[in-house]
Amino acid sequence: MFLLGKSIPEHIRNLPQTFLNTPFGQMMKPQIEAALRGVTQAPDAGATTTTTTPSQSQHGTVRNVTTLAHLDRELAAAAHSCAVIFFTSATCPPCKLVYPVYDELAEEAGDKGVLIKVDISSAYDIASRYAIRATPTFTSFLRGKQDHTWTGANANELRGNVRLLLATAHPTHPHRTLSLPSLQRTLPQTSYIQYKTIPNLDKLTAKLHPLDKDPILPDLTSHLTSPSTSPNNPLPTTLKDLPNYITKALTTLPTTSHFALTDLIRLLTLDPRISSYLATEPDQPTLHALLPSPSTEIPYNQKLTTIHLTTNLFTSHLAAQTLLSTPSLLTRALSLLTTSLLDTKPALKVSAVSLAHNIAVYTHNTRFEGSPDPLSEDDQVQLVASLIETIATEESSPEALEGMISALGLLVYEAPVDGAVLDLCKAMEIADRVKGKLALGLGEKVGKVVMEVGGLLGSL
Repeated sequence: MFLLGKSIPEHIRNLPQTFLNTPFGQMMKPQIEAALRGVTQAPDAGATTTTTTPSQSQHGTVRNVTTLAHLDRELAAAAHSCAVIFFTSATCPPCKLVYPVYDELAEEAGDKGVLIKVDISSAYDIASRYAIRATPTFTSFLRGKQDHTWTGANANELRGNVRLLLATAHPTHPHRTLSLPSLQRTLPQTSYIQYKTIPNLDKLTAKLHPLDKDPILPDLTSHLTSPSTSPNNPLPTTLKDLPNYITKALTTLPTTSHFALTDLIRLLTLDPRISSYLATEPDQPTLHALLPSPSTEIPYNQKLTTIHLTTNLFTSHLAAQTLLSTPSLLTRALSLLTTSLLDTKPALKVSAVSLAHNIAVYTHNTRFEGSPDPLSEDDQVQLVASLIETIATEESSPEALEGMISALGLLVYEAPVDGAVLDLCKAMEIADRVKGKLALGLGEKVGKVVMEVGGLLGSL
């Protein structure tokens, strides 16, 4: 008609909008817009195509999958949690009704589960693998295994099944139902114990003779007498020479002088920047040199200062993480700690309790934040067993008992329900032993710790 000079009738020009205004048209509108988007919108000049992997995908969003390879990557990412596949199709109006519900559930799941959507009208190979004959169909996966399949656009059933799946994959730890105010929170940085006492530095450095004349020492001791932890305070200019000085001192000075060197480094590690500096050395040679191997016998005073140095490393999150994640360093630290806990010398035992406390605080905070435990189960059992044995025999020092019982509580709280740590505590009947310490008249502060941790242990 327009070829004859007449315009197209208005009712014909408005047919698309008339269709979209119908209920069915409203239901099909998102699909139509998606199909036209590639035609009506040209790609940006110079744009590059990227392949999104599960690690790049944002948590809390539905993953649209079109290939088996992509699906396998998403399911692999959820192998230790859970996933749901929503099988939909272009000719399934009921599917569109639950799209908003599925989006809400993906946001609710966050990083606890992966919600996937597959359009079987194009992803034939995926539909074939799971023998999908109708849409909407939902298939859930729990810890890497196919769990449940159901069909239908029932929003309440969808919500119920997905929430049950998430709760099964991430059960609430029974310890969360207890009243344990000092344990049911992330502990602040100030919870870490530090050894801050500064001895007479002239006398300390004199014990490093003949290396006490090294030009590095005045710079280091000057730093120790200034507000060294202030970010505005410059680091020692000779810090880069510190590892070489430590190596030279340990190899040339008599063993009886090693404690003075260790005590000097103990003071320096109060500055978290210096702790981090030592932790970031490739392979950490300085920390390995300062922490003796389990087979090395060292004098009492060096053992004591080494424990203090190791305890001070927790001033830096990076140094603490390096200590607990480097097997060779962790083995040395745990050996030093467990043998000192069982030592008869009170100062050594109390120092070991401080190191155990710092390891327990770090473990507790990591676990409470939902991250994997920094210590293996075997290492945790070794530490817990030493604490249990020490608690059973300690009767004279309220300070030591408070530290031991507090560290034990931090290590036990939210430990795996079916794990070896809780099994050990049950087998040793440690709850009765802890509560029995109240008879020693420990005072209100220590008594409160005993009651709270005793209650935790009694719930096992």
